[in-house]
Amino acid sequence: MRPIIQYLLPISLVLSPFIVSAQEAVISGIIRDANTGKPLNGAIISSVNDSIGASSDLLGHYSITVPQRTHRFAISYIGYQQQVVTIELFQSRERNFDLKPAANRIAEVVVSAKEKGEALDDPQMSTVHLSMKDIKDVPVLFGEKDLVKTIQLLPGVQGGGEGSTSFNVRGGDGGQNLILLDQATVYNASHLLGFFSTFNSDAIKDVQLYKGGIPAQFGGRISSVLDISMLDGNKKQFSGEGGLGIIASRLKLEGPIVRDKSSFLFSARRSYADSFLKLAKSKDMANNSLYFYDLNAKLSFNLGKKTSLYLSGYHGKDKLKYSDLFNIAWGNSTATAGLNHRFNDKISSSTSLIYSGFDYQAGVSSEQIDFQVASKIRNINAKQDFSFYANTNNTIRLGVAALAQSIRPANLATGKSQSVNPTAIESQRGIDLGGYISHEWKPTTNLSIHYGIHLHDFMVLGKRTFYQFDENGKPISEKRDNSRIAKHYINLEPRLSASLLLDEQSSLKASYNRIVQNLHQLTNTTASLPTDQYVLSSLNIKPQRVDQAVLGYFRTFANKQYDFSVEAYYKRLGNQIDIRNGATLQANAYFEGELLFGVGRAYGLEGYLRKNSGRLKGWISYTLSKSRRKFNGINGGNWFNARQDRTHDLAVVANYALSNTWTLSGTFVFNTGNAVTFPSGKYLVNGKSLFYYTERNGYRMPDYHRLDLSATYDPHHTNKRFHSSWTIGIYNAYNRKNAYTIDFRENKTNPNLTEAYKIILFGIVPSVTWNFKF
Repeated sequence: MRPIIQYLLPISLVLSPFIVSAQEAVISGIIRDANTGKPLNGAIISSVNDSIGASSDLLGHYSITVPQRTHRFAISYIGYQQQVVTIELFQSRERNFDLKPAANRIAEVVVSAKEKGEALDDPQMSTVHLSMKDIKDVPVLFGEKDLVKTIQLLPGVQGGGEGSTSFNVRGGDGGQNLILLDQATVYNASHLLGFFSTFNSDAIKDVQLYKGGIPAQFGGRISSVLDISMLDGNKKQFSGEGGLGIIASRLKLEGPIVRDKSSFLFSARRSYADSFLKLAKSKDMANNSLYFYDLNAKLSFNLGKKTSLYLSGYHGKDKLKYSDLFNIAWGNSTATAGLNHRFNDKISSSTSLIYSGFDYQAGVSSEQIDFQVASKIRNINAKQDFSFYANTNNTIRLGVAALAQSIRPANLATGKSQSVNPTAIESQRGIDLGGYISHEWKPTTNLSIHYGIHLHDFMVLGKRTFYQFDENGKPISEKRDNSRIAKHYINLEPRLSASLLLDEQSSLKASYNRIVQNLHQLTNTTASLPTDQYVLSSLNIKPQRVDQAVLGYFRTFANKQYDFSVEAYYKRLGNQIDIRNGATLQANAYFEGELLFGVGRAYGLEGYLRKNSGRLKGWISYTLSKSRRKFNGINGGNWFNARQDRTHDLAVVANYALSNTWTLSGTFVFNTGNAVTFPSGKYLVNGKSLFYYTERNGYRMPDYHRLDLSATYDPHHTNKRFHSSWTIGIYNAYNRKNAYTIDFRENKTNPNLTEAYKIILFGIVPSVTWNFKF
């Protein structure tokens, strides 16, 4: 008997946190918008008597374990009327709650969709949760509200350049960000070469950005995860909204298919710069094209009390054409089928089948040269996730996934030109099989811990030709691998984060994560261009890797009206990729020889002060950072600044509710110029001047700063079926001549002298947008 007890005792100690006492009961259900039936993500339900609380997930589902007796529950969500109910709870039961939107518009201008104030006891750090209310009053270029440009105003996040929607997180580059739309990967999240993001804000429900302490269910990118969820349609009544701007217009329609059981959502957006070109008197200008469009659609079905199904999709396209000489087109397509089921008040599952695609075509046609370049990316992902809400202090999440990826690199097709040889490059294929398990645990009142493991095997598929290269990147051998799997890359990625409450107003948080990346974006620009090349890990290209540690202090002030946080991070990066000087990547079967591999490090300090309530709301964010790389073959093998290295990054965002009808907004940004490579001299070859370059990224762009202003007039007639609002904005209000890039030329009067000059994209840019709802 004694040996049996010795075995049972440790098992009971392990299982004890998950055992619900017979004197406890579970209440669970869904928290929804009373007018539309849409689930509310991040709504708070708490027992007033016991100070026990929980928040709803993306599907609006909550589960809370409390002592068996009569409870007063408070259910709240920013921008909605709080609901307080008394419930006799002597056994587990289900209860749904429908919250009504707040009638006072001033109360709706918020900074966070979550509970007012920082969640001090949540160990998830380096994370920002945004609803679309957070960004609707932030002034941006051309007056188009844009979630990606709002994210650039947060600490640790840098914009890719003037007007660009590309972004870098904590010293990483744009290709190291995982961007998801309803779980589907979006590869190039930009329109018009980066001036707009691919996301129509009218179709988006909320946004979660993970900069560090990334949960175990995510993998595949080493810098950040931008998790975007599309709106569910209105299950109560038909409605619509849209807007007319100076450069683009948008429309969203939604409504029930079967009232309270199913819904649809459809949104469309299109720019019309090309319409102005067609009005030009010049035939050359009239024959040009410059436009984008995007479409979002979603169908949602309740298949009973515990099962729901959604089908969502996105398609976007850009086209730029200059007469018959040059053309480029690119676009993303995604599709997701998600089945969500709750087995009981503790166990739920999510089953997903996901498709993502990206392609571009570019061509040049003239008497001397005529060619077309095209590339495609396709992937299919099957996922199964489970959540086990053991009790208020313990939640287990686990899942498995299989991802099949295929990339057709840029192939070159020629027309009438004989000066360019056609080139066909074999497709790259890979399969990523993985799984994860994580535990959210609160062992004491003051301590909360999230820990987990992500394990996956990336398989480089064979039946293609692989090359070996010498130290100068020249091919020395090739081998046809006819095996099904040419190589396995198996990686174990631990994740850990913890929060320690110091008192009711402050906490310390820390996190560590390791992540690897098998999809690589090759670029030599600071912005993400549609023609950037994507490649998979191969025999020569190993998975990128990061180890990141973060320590932070968090505090609330004045009854949670203010949040303050400061985070210090350190990242060690392995198997980083850079490009040889003068490299050719497009339509090059030997492009792997143009790559160099090295290491990196990034570290910094982030400060964030946010005001949550009152007429004046907003935030101040500041980042002090350093990002460096080291490659054999670059800069003599010494450390050098990464392109995205910036010393200082400051953003100030303010929204002021002047009245119930007028809202004033402004943003001010300042940052140190990016690191760049400038010529150090020049020399003559056959009478032609060529520039001489020495240190990689050894120079700086000029410092960047800008002030944007906007005013919104919204009469907010709550009793009328149709109402509209106007937003007037000024981008770059004091007409700062910020440099988009620096170029060099010979002095016209003295060819021996070389002079630098700035290329400027924007001065003052006014905008006006008419928004409507019905």
